[in-house]
Amino acid sequence: MRRILFASLAVAVSLVLTGCGSDSDDSDVDSGATAISSQGGGRTLGVNSFLWHATLDTLRFMPLASADPFGGVVITDWYSAPEAPTERLKVTVYILDRSLRADGLKIAVFRQTQTGGTWTDAQVSADTATKLENAILTRARELRLASNHS
Repeated sequence: MRRILFASLAVAVSLVLTGCGSDSDDSDVDSGATAISSQGGGRTLGVNSFLWHATLDTLRFMPLASADPFGGVVITDWYSAPEAPTERLKVTVYILDRSLRADGLKIAVFRQTQTGGTWTDAQVSADTATKLENAILTRARELRLASNHS
């Protein structure tokens, strides 16, 4: 069952994974500022908008519990794949920078299994957060490239 859940997550993540490197040259750094309307007029995201939108795109298969575009925190609600209803995942993404950089993300993944009607914490595969990070970074770069062509 655990493999099925992670396989489902891997399939969703692999849809946006096309290879991700972490270049340190300045051409990869982009503030990606986006104005957002608020009561007092326009406000700018406190984090990189490409990373923000890429995070939402990558995690779109999971229900959102909270999304703060100014603080850069996305928290999903628990998600169970239809083929593994006794396992569930929850993800928290922290966008830490206004630049499009690999170290601008921190991801925490939580997993629980259900036994006898009770959910208990379970170990998460060590590479799950890394795969999600790579998927988000790849999508962010795609968004940045698309914005340069518009």
